[in-house]
Amino acid sequence: MGGRRGRLFGAVGGGGLRMRKWWPLAAICMGTFMLLLDVTIVTVALPAMAADLGTTLSDLEWVVDTYALALAALLLGVGSRADRIGRRKVYLVGLIVFTAASVVCALAPNAGVLIGARAVQGVGAAGMFGTTIALLGMHYSGRDRGVAFAVWGATNSVAAAAGPVVGGILTQYLDWRWIFFVNLPVCLAAVVMTLRSVREAKGRGGRRPDVLGTVTFTVASGALTFGLIRAHSEGWATPFTLGLFITAAVALALFLVVETRHEDPVLDLSLFRRPSFTGIMLSALFLQGAAFAYLLYESLWMQSVLGYEPVEAGLYILPMCASAFLASALAGRFGPWPPRSTIGGGLALIALGAGMQATLDAGSSGSSLVAGLVVAGLGVGLVTPSLSAAALATVPPERGGMVGGAVNTFRQLGFALGIALFGVIFQSRIEGVLKTDGGIPDPHEAAVVLSGGHARSFVAGWPEDERVEMAHLVREAFASGLNAVLVVAAALGAAASLIVIATVRVPTAGVGRQPEAGTVPGGQETRADAAP
Repeated sequence: MGGRRGRLFGAVGGGGLRMRKWWPLAAICMGTFMLLLDVTIVTVALPAMAADLGTTLSDLEWVVDTYALALAALLLGVGSRADRIGRRKVYLVGLIVFTAASVVCALAPNAGVLIGARAVQGVGAAGMFGTTIALLGMHYSGRDRGVAFAVWGATNSVAAAAGPVVGGILTQYLDWRWIFFVNLPVCLAAVVMTLRSVREAKGRGGRRPDVLGTVTFTVASGALTFGLIRAHSEGWATPFTLGLFITAAVALALFLVVETRHEDPVLDLSLFRRPSFTGIMLSALFLQGAAFAYLLYESLWMQSVLGYEPVEAGLYILPMCASAFLASALAGRFGPWPPRSTIGGGLALIALGAGMQATLDAGSSGSSLVAGLVVAGLGVGLVTPSLSAAALATVPPERGGMVGGAVNTFRQLGFALGIALFGVIFQSRIEGVLKTDGGIPDPHEAAVVLSGGHARSFVAGWPEDERVEMAHLVREAFASGLNAVLVVAAALGAAASLIVIATVRVPTAGVGRQPEAGTVPGGQETRADAAP
């Protein structure tokens, strides 16, 4: 009897220990899910924001882009800094900042406050996202590491794709402000779980931080994005727009100089001598733009032109979420596969999916997007987990924090630049179609109004006997704008796929690499040397 009881309690205790080892993964995935959800959750809520706050397309782009830009600009510095001061500490601070900024976003009285709070949200998200890969790499090894990255990758895929669905439900049945309130309970639970289960770890230490590198990168990416957004509202040749592009070029040149001279740069440029590393970074840059940046414009089309409710618009995007989750699950179950195959093949599927959607006309409905979104979602599910694991396998293990930050930086920068670039294409195509009609007094101003989410009020402002014809013209203009955006997205995905196939040579075994050198099971640092 005593022997059976001992075996019983031993089995129960063993099961508890097995469950407990996944608590750090759960804490990290909860924070990751919310910060990535907030990249795309706003897309379906934008028309409601436009009506409530009286925004333009530039305002709407900044609501999305300010968050992505702050996230991208700070990830490099956060990843390297966390290696020195503690990854768990940085992750926790990021969670708290993100949660507080979410409350301000939810209470924002105007577009300016909302955009500013979104920037602070991005700062907190950078603290979280810049440490996740290194924390996972430190807590798990061998087969467990493969499982952890598969679950984290599925979380990435589902969060980005589920954003429009969750945003649609909250916006329609509660209010657009609830897309930010919903962050509170999940983030607070993540804080508690992190304090209880995630252990502290540091990488390299003792070097001065690369503040100038972080600042110049932030200025370069911010000025370039701002310039693209201003270009479609103010024109390409205005002094202010040209000044932004010149500022971006100068800041980028300074960043490159600083990184080659700093003893501990936020981004070690010598890593780009490795073709595999370069290919992975470029694929990360193109991924988010090719797969997700166009969702903002599809949401505007479905709600402001076709008259769909937020939930209905979100449901048309739901198949992308489902197929991304399915692909991630299958990749985790039957993988690992060679990163060149999964990343290159996934990007090819993303390109194919975008191209399949670029067949819209004035009579199209939301169902015209579904097949393409399913194919694109399969690509997202394949690329996301493989990308991060492959990136870690291309560099020395003590560079985990920096490389994790670099991968996510390039992803979010690609999303921010994709939003801005597609905005230029989208509005210019709408304006081009309106010019061919000849009955629009000011096609540029009309394009600004339409692309800002005010299509229904624009049509309602015409005499009753002209509204049917005007509604058809608006549908034709939006379809043309979306087709142009989707063709460019397909080209980006195809180019990234070819780059990966040509450059990436990471062995499959490298994805399951052992824990970082310099750490022991308790997470204590055993040496603090610089990376080779």
